[in-house]
Amino acid sequence: MSNHVTVCDVGPRDGLQNDATTLSPKVRAELCNRLAQTGLPRIEAVSFVHPTRVPQMAGAEEVIAAIEPHEDVSIAALTLNLRGVERAIAAGVRDVHIAYPVTDTFAQRNQGMTVAQAVQATGAMIEACHTAGLRVSVTLGAAFGCPFEGPVDPGVVIDHVARMAALGSDEIVLADTIGVGVPAQVRRLVPGAVAAAAGRPVGLHLHNTRNTGYANAAVGLEQGVTLFDASIGGLGGCPFAPAATGNIATEDLLYMLDGDGIDTGIDLDALLSVSRWLAGELGHDVPSLLLRAGPFVAVGAGA
Repeated sequence: MSNHVTVCDVGPRDGLQNDATTLSPKVRAELCNRLAQTGLPRIEAVSFVHPTRVPQMAGAEEVIAAIEPHEDVSIAALTLNLRGVERAIAAGVRDVHIAYPVTDTFAQRNQGMTVAQAVQATGAMIEACHTAGLRVSVTLGAAFGCPFEGPVDPGVVIDHVARMAALGSDEIVLADTIGVGVPAQVRRLVPGAVAAAAGRPVGLHLHNTRNTGYANAAVGLEQGVTLFDASIGGLGGCPFAPAATGNIATEDLLYMLDGDGIDTGIDLDALLSVSRWLAGELGHDVPSLLLRAGPFVAVGAGA
């Protein structure tokens, strides 16, 4: 188990893409700026998708342009096709995230193509990004279960990890897109994925739909995961996956990591302040339990 992990906050993208409230590009950029001031090393700020598909992500270029330069903070964008990569390059993004589901039904509904076509398209995107000097992370969606096809064979997922490593992805993330995974799956899947990644970092993108996200994160940490996606406030969900709810909350994950002595470089109090601000901008409560309960302070400590 590593004593240091990298946390990527995907709230400005994954967190907001499924919310009933659509925030303006100005407010979304402000969210990124506030998150950057907490010590987060990575923020997934936007998705370069057509606004008719995901209206909450309209104005991606405006968001990127309004984000202040922050030393040691990587601002990433999700792209699903070469047009998205071109937009990311033109906007000045240096860190690109690519994602595709590992089941055909989900891939057709999410991206309008088969898995085989998605692999081919991802290879072309990785090449285009590297040619432009961009860093690439590939996320394998529905790695723990598909809303349309049910359980997913771990061998299929590990095969995709190996393919992405061979295509040159700089890191590979396993996504429990609909929050069905349990710790036993993490124990079976992650070691094989770490081996197949051939030295590249392996991450987890977890949802807490069935209240197993944090248990899965703890087991993933024990199994060699060094990168976690999480969303400020616990917001999130996929618009194309039935009953998919929020990601694990960044502040709740950080509370667990801090308690375990894992170094992240993130200020928990500052993160809670951002979560509180975001709830106000959205006009509704966020799922984060730590925001509700507060960090633990022993009563009478030192007396």
